[in-house]
Amino acid sequence: MNIAWAMHALRVLLSSLLLILVVIIIMFTLLELAPGDPVQSLVGQVPVSEAFRAEMAATYGLDRPLPERFLSYVGNLLTGNLGYSYANRQPVVDLIVARLGNTLVLTLPSLVISSCGAIVLGAFAARTRSRAADGTVSFLAVAGFSLPGFWLALLLIMFFSVNLGWLPAQGMSSFASSGISPTHLILPVIALSASELAFKTRIMRSTMIEVLGQDYIDTARSKGLSPFQILRRHGLLNSMLPMVSVIGFSLGYTIAGAVTIEKVFGWPGMGSLLYSSIQTGDNLVVMGILLVLTITIVIVNILTDIVYGLVDPRIRARMRTRRGADA
Repeated sequence: MNIAWAMHALRVLLSSLLLILVVIIIMFTLLELAPGDPVQSLVGQVPVSEAFRAEMAATYGLDRPLPERFLSYVGNLLTGNLGYSYANRQPVVDLIVARLGNTLVLTLPSLVISSCGAIVLGAFAARTRSRAADGTVSFLAVAGFSLPGFWLALLLIMFFSVNLGWLPAQGMSSFASSGISPTHLILPVIALSASELAFKTRIMRSTMIEVLGQDYIDTARSKGLSPFQILRRHGLLNSMLPMVSVIGFSLGYTIAGAVTIEKVFGWPGMGSLLYSSIQTGDNLVVMGILLVLTITIVIVNILTDIVYGLVDPRIRARMRTRRGADA
């Protein structure tokens, strides 16, 4: 077994666990300091007496000191228990699981479209000899990155739903059907992927221009390789190294953008649940969603580091050097 790789993986794992613990502490403290009454969210808008409030607080352990409640919460997390939603009257895990699939259906296509589209557009803009084509792609990339996601979503609804009547604007399917309708998915995916597509296109274009200016590209030309062969064998492969990191980190931005996009389009995902839970003061649901998102992003970043290490020959050579030194 490669000891260098094992030590590297152990360091990444320990730092990730420490990050998750810090996030839990910060979120728990901030939500405890945030305004809101969990007892009131449990009973709704019905007025309650102080005696009933005290009884409910004792029943759910809300009257215990903050450190004791935090340790109890962490202990429950280790068993997979994210708590109980007072407003929805069901476990937080059940709420998140019911909405997680809807959010993934929205975010994964957006991530794939923005990543693949950026690779194609960025490579085209860097390789084309037409200043007009390069300028058009660059202008659209800057414009797309500058547009707020919710504003673009409203524009798409106004144009394609209200004016033209081509696509639905709310929900996952029509009233007469169940499941997720592809037509209901088009506008949210476009609105969610537009900003990331623009950002990644700029990164890909800049990286490709830098790669095509390297000495080994001139060597490849001197060997008689065609422009397409140079682009495929040397340009794209070496330009993908920074894109691996960008694609991995962009998952967090895609999930964060899904909160507003789901609200605009009435998409019943974790973003909508997070928004409504903040409004009702259902802190355990907010904690559960943020924790799931944090763990997801940490896992993706770990996988990104692993993939980057496998793709980048410099890291592989460094690992082999460390292995030789350990031997």
